[in-house]
Amino acid sequence: MTMQTTLDIDIQRTQSSRLSQVDFNNIPFGRIFSDHMFIADYSDGEWKNPHIRPYGNLDLSPANSAIHYGQSIFEGMKAFKSEDGRVLLFRPYENFVRFNKSAERMCMPTVSEELFIEGLRTIIDLDRDWVPPQEGEALYVRPFMFAMDDYIGIKPSDTYKFMIFTCPVGAYYADPVRVKIEEHYTRAVKGGVGYAKAAGNYAASLYPSKLAREQGFHQLIWTDGQEHKFIEESGTMNVMFMIDGVLRTAPTGETILKGVTRDSVLTILRDWGMKVEESPMTVAELVSALETGKVTEAFGTGTAATIAPISAIGHKDEVFDLNYNKDTAMSTKILNELEAIKRGQIEDRFDWNMAI
Repeated sequence: MTMQTTLDIDIQRTQSSRLSQVDFNNIPFGRIFSDHMFIADYSDGEWKNPHIRPYGNLDLSPANSAIHYGQSIFEGMKAFKSEDGRVLLFRPYENFVRFNKSAERMCMPTVSEELFIEGLRTIIDLDRDWVPPQEGEALYVRPFMFAMDDYIGIKPSDTYKFMIFTCPVGAYYADPVRVKIEEHYTRAVKGGVGYAKAAGNYAASLYPSKLAREQGFHQLIWTDGQEHKFIEESGTMNVMFMIDGVLRTAPTGETILKGVTRDSVLTILRDWGMKVEESPMTVAELVSALETGKVTEAFGTGTAATIAPISAIGHKDEVFDLNYNKDTAMSTKILNELEAIKRGQIEDRFDWNMAI
């Protein structure tokens, strides 16, 4: 079946939906994919041929330049089922802006707001039955772009694919996480691509993250790449600390991703009248606060994790337990507020949701 939208997106529906095979009471993160995918192609200086096809494999040349030279970027967002049956996509315009910043840094073409937003609207509407209704679950939405030239040579590609697929997901972290402060390996440096959601950033983090897991940690807290003196962010999320009643977090910049969930949390806390401080924090300052019991809580913020409470922080040979209590934690209160906004259970007073 073929349909048309205002963007002239050619839509071919799947003839054999896999929806009935999904157990929505047991959804692993990132392994079950919805029925369709959105695709647009870039060549001769413009985006062309926006279309939707059944989810499936791609045909790529072994000489595909993205494979060899890493021109690949992505975004992540979530859509939720409201109690009245609407599908609500959380803050897509912020992801659109960040996507294009990543594209510019990676020497890739930007996408128009129409292409990005209309692509999202259409693919989510088409697969709206894949949005899980249960609390703690969502439809994860993955826009991404990668180079398509069949060429072995280091230069920006002339051709690209922009794609969007979706997948129902449960919790990224089932339990509070243990993190380790990393003072040897580096995630990002000034002048680099740390602020972009470039695929290579995540590949570079895999080995030090593996070492941390072998030591009993779930994730790292990265420090600056020059002196390993300042706290930056965690592997899959920005990181925040409650110290003496003040919410502390590192300012975003060249080496720290401008997280959408991070901004949402800070906006809510300020709306509540809490004291929030975005300022550099040294490792020594954090360790001292941990040693003296001034850190009452720590948590990560990210689209996949949403709010991930931190139960312990490791530094060198010491591990500081934070005595996380779900019932009294500020992170629980923030998570409940965010989830209620995303699901349309309370007023969307910041105008964050886009109804599909």
